[in-house]
Amino acid sequence: MPTESLDPRAYAPYPTVEEYILDWTDRIWADGAIGDIPGMYAPDIVVRTATGVGVGVEPVVRGSLAKKAAFVHRIGVGEDVIWEERGPSSFVSHHRVLHTGGQDGPWSYGPPRGVPAVSRNLPVCLVQDAMVTEEWVVRDEWAVAEGLGHDPAAIAVGQPADLTGLGEAGLFGRPAPDDPTSEGDSGRRPAAHAAEATHVLALWRDMIERRRFDLVADFYARDTILHTSRNRTVTRQDGVRADLLGFLAPFPDARVEVRDIAVHASPDRGTRASVLWRLAGTYGGMPLYGPAGGEAVEVMGVSQYELEGGRVRREYRVFDELAVLAQIEAGRRRTRTPAEQPAAAGQPA
Repeated sequence: MPTESLDPRAYAPYPTVEEYILDWTDRIWADGAIGDIPGMYAPDIVVRTATGVGVGVEPVVRGSLAKKAAFVHRIGVGEDVIWEERGPSSFVSHHRVLHTGGQDGPWSYGPPRGVPAVSRNLPVCLVQDAMVTEEWVVRDEWAVAEGLGHDPAAIAVGQPADLTGLGEAGLFGRPAPDDPTSEGDSGRRPAAHAAEATHVLALWRDMIERRRFDLVADFYARDTILHTSRNRTVTRQDGVRADLLGFLAPFPDARVEVRDIAVHASPDRGTRASVLWRLAGTYGGMPLYGPAGGEAVEVMGVSQYELEGGRVRREYRVFDELAVLAQIEAGRRRTRTPAEQPAAAGQPA
């Protein structure tokens, strides 16, 4: 889609925002141009992931080098780029990527086991004058680990994630926006697509946050298809309702926050919306991840929606359940005596 109202400095030297995002991603991950990352990421970039917050471009370069070496032939395909302006020469990109392939070298999950995995990533990037200044990285790491032949529970034991030191604001580092249809974590939204932004905000605030699962038919089309974590797919309104119940039941006291909304319309793909969200609560409900002991959990996720006739016809919900397991393990360790701690807390074999 043309970008007439956005200053070309925002995505230079590429002709469109989509090509900026897709070509840069291929340049780094398909071609292996790890050393070019400082040409895309600002020196003081803030990167927020499911297990912590990093500052600066050098950690990004080091982490990307290690990951590329471990997954030389793993391929990521850009499924969609949902973007919006955030100023004269700035935009936010919600970029959904489908990854396929195996593990080639050593990785923190363990050695290669000769099997491929399929998973989705969904990085959200704030870009100013063609430089990424802040990034929220969401991955389905459970699907990665399990697909590659590793045990997610064993990984969590070996690599617990304690986020309590981040304080009340957690991974996002700031209070939730009051009205993300007007201004979210990435900045002020344009006035366009107000109806779609209002619809997805109401989906989260009026249905999910209030646990009004009887309202599913108000937001989702009859033949909705939902793709969610661990490569699971459910269909129709009854499937969506059951999935949402299972999504929240482990965390009955969870607060749900909509952090950022982007809406994009194009002739070939129609109208799509993307929501960056946060769930924060305690693991005290349905024992989906083993015995529920009230451990603190924070989940950062992205949901993308294809809209038709005022309802969702397809949703992609990406979040990191492996990080949830790792936070639960960290919480369990805080309450154990020294004698009860795992004998070895190293990386799983």
